[in-house]
Amino acid sequence: MFVPLHDTNPLKKIRFQYVTVGLIALNVAIYVIFQTGWFIPLADEDVTAFAVVPAKLLASTGGGTAFFANGAVLVPERLTLVTYMFLHGGWLHLIGNMLFLWVFGDNIEDAMGHIRFIMFYLMCGIFAAMLHAYMLPHSDLPLIGASGAVAGVIAAYLILHPKVKVWVLALWRIPIKITAAWALGIWIAAQFVSLLFESEEAIAWWAHVGGLVAGAVLILFMRRRGVVLFDRTRGGA
Repeated sequence: MFVPLHDTNPLKKIRFQYVTVGLIALNVAIYVIFQTGWFIPLADEDVTAFAVVPAKLLASTGGGTAFFANGAVLVPERLTLVTYMFLHGGWLHLIGNMLFLWVFGDNIEDAMGHIRFIMFYLMCGIFAAMLHAYMLPHSDLPLIGASGAVAGVIAAYLILHPKVKVWVLALWRIPIKITAAWALGIWIAAQFVSLLFESEEAIAWWAHVGGLVAGAVLILFMRRRGVVLFDRTRGGA
């Protein structure tokens, strides 16, 4: 598995990736403020209230209003399709997702524009959670994390820029420069292999697959006019 560090793919349409940076800042702020216990710690049941729980989501009518009661937060189940992607299970979970978003999100934002990228990111995350819930309808395990939305970014990047060179850490320690097709293709293949052979529900493989499918489909329709698919540009040194 590769850890992405940097790509050689400059922005072409936008001056700065405001949405990508904003999403990273929001995810980090929520984790630091509410989940580390340093500022406004949420109890475990409160965090779970903002997570997607398949059994509850599919049994819910989606009504109601979020409020505090008896120390717990009650949130409409449909709203958790958005809130879940801004919570994380630990620093490694958060850093991993945000690193992928930092390296690859700016070029997808560039290909779509700021507003459409926000919509793209949220739709990928929502579809990821829905597929996870429908494939595991009886699961009581809470789903949290931006992995589904980030998987959509990864799929879109692979479709747009497979030849761009990316600096990655191989085996967590060896820096090498390879094409996005290899770096992201191996990551995507690992998700499907894990889905087939891993029985551990703690990792939401179906959410990753859902995000990948959503990203691959949405990029076809949401990219700017003139943005080509499978760009042959290889990027600089």
